[in-house]
Amino acid sequence: MNKNQEKQRCKWCGNDPLYVDYHDNEWGKEVTDDQTMFEFIVLESAQAGLSWITVLRRRKEYRKAFAGFDAEKVARFKDKRIERLMQNSGIIRNRKKIEATVFNARHFLAVQKEFGSFCNYLKSFLPEGKPVINHWEKFEEVPASTPLSDAIGKDMKKRGFKFFGATICYAYLQAVGYVNDHTTACFCHPDNRNG
Repeated sequence: MNKNQEKQRCKWCGNDPLYVDYHDNEWGKEVTDDQTMFEFIVLESAQAGLSWITVLRRRKEYRKAFAGFDAEKVARFKDKRIERLMQNSGIIRNRKKIEATVFNARHFLAVQKEFGSFCNYLKSFLPEGKPVINHWEKFEEVPASTPLSDAIGKDMKKRGFKFFGATICYAYLQAVGYVNDHTTACFCHPDNRNG
């Protein structure tokens, strides 16, 4: 039996090595830098209507296509650059999603300017500014959205963000660790890390 099979994980990640690595090393771990925050805005927005593994498999190409997830550079993308991205088979070639990424970069920068960082903005919604740690026994119990993601999604929409409704917002909060939805038996759940 290999090491991956010995540990108990959330069942959504299955056995795909890419998914397992993402689950073990990223999902649910609190992000503290804005560049990673922007990366997940790009990826989660691209994921709308698709499976997460579809986006995860294209992540390296997204990194190249979107200037290493540098929001300042992406915010300056012009129509010519968008046309080039539409020819890039390594990303999801959806014009509305690509354009939304450029718009979202501009709004991301505006939020940074207002709050000092995007992390500060998100934490302003969290209870006592700290990540929410849930205690779901089964992954089927995990909701698709919550009042928290509804509030953040609504505020982001008001600020001009696109492809970022309550469901995508909730997946985003999970990805950046501002909501920890590892199931209670999973070795990544905070209750099991020190045991």
